[in-house]
Amino acid sequence: QVQLVESGGGLVQSGGSLRLACAASGSIPSILSVGWYRQAPGKRRELVARIIDGGSTNYADSVKGRFTISRDNAKNTVYLQMNGLKPEDTAVYYCNVEQRWGLGSRGSWGQGTQVTVSS
Repeated sequence: QVQLVESGGGLVQSGGSLRLACAASGSIPSILSVGWYRQAPGKRRELVARIIDGGSTNYADSVKGRFTISRDNAKNTVYLQMNGLKPEDTAVYYCNVEQRWGLGSRGSWGQGTQVTVSS
């Protein structure tokens, strides 16, 4: 499986910004999508943003206009620029890659990076 390493999390005040990065161990074949998910305590993991093969993007309604996902293929890295952070953005953020695998797909996850937004 693909090795993914996230970085860039931390503690920030409400209204602040952070940029998360997810670096892959090497080039990744047959990508269907790359994205960021988050999981707050007691809640389900949810999609934050993703880039689908072909370049289109999806964002959760709660982050539209504040977060931007981007990808640097030369560096095998995907980023999440988070502006206007709110306390409700506090969660562990996980990087995800979905690949074509046989007739289906398989997913790889990073270990997660904590984002804490204080009010």
